[in-house]
Amino acid sequence: MPEQSNDYRVAVFGAGGVGKSSLVLRFVKGTFRESYIPTVEDTYRQVISCDKSICTLQITDTTGSHQFPAMQRLSISKGHAFILVYSITSRQSLEELKPIYEQICEIKGDVDSIPIMLVGNKCDESPSREVQSSEAEALARTWKCAFMETSAKLNHNVKELFQELLNLEKRRTVSLQIDGKKSKQQKRKEKLKGKCVVM
Repeated sequence: MPEQSNDYRVAVFGAGGVGKSSLVLRFVKGTFRESYIPTVEDTYRQVISCDKSICTLQITDTTGSHQFPAMQRLSISKGHAFILVYSITSRQSLEELKPIYEQICEIKGDVDSIPIMLVGNKCDESPSREVQSSEAEALARTWKCAFMETSAKLNHNVKELFQELLNLEKRRTVSLQIDGKKSKQQKRKEKLKGKCVVM
């Protein structure tokens, strides 16, 4: 796979109904839908900054069912980073991530340099919690990945999740280019740094 590809590919995995699509839609479109519509596979794109140039964050929202193992393998082999989502209200959904993590290790080899986030979604449903944060944190340490709890419904930690995932990328500098907090002067300075400008 050519490294100069202008896409930064993130694959989102997890059991059916944990909120994978809700997290992605909340991040990309800022929307949330109450009804559950099972996904086969969807891809969303968002412009981000990568090594000081613009590139495309390509988010693959995968199926929660086990009917498409070939698609899952392909998403892993093409992915640069991975989000493993479970619902804090379902212990089973956390268990279902284990074979997916193992498959990422098998296909990618050394996962030390690969950004992986373990995400406990639906943290707005705390009374129904089946998975304690401390337990997921311990699993994340075992897997050498980062951990975060989110709520797509309340838009809690959604943007932070994607930013944190990009912060884990050590092979290049990637960041969300969507808040535009840099002043025009800073942007101009960066533009001029080490470059000739034809006026």
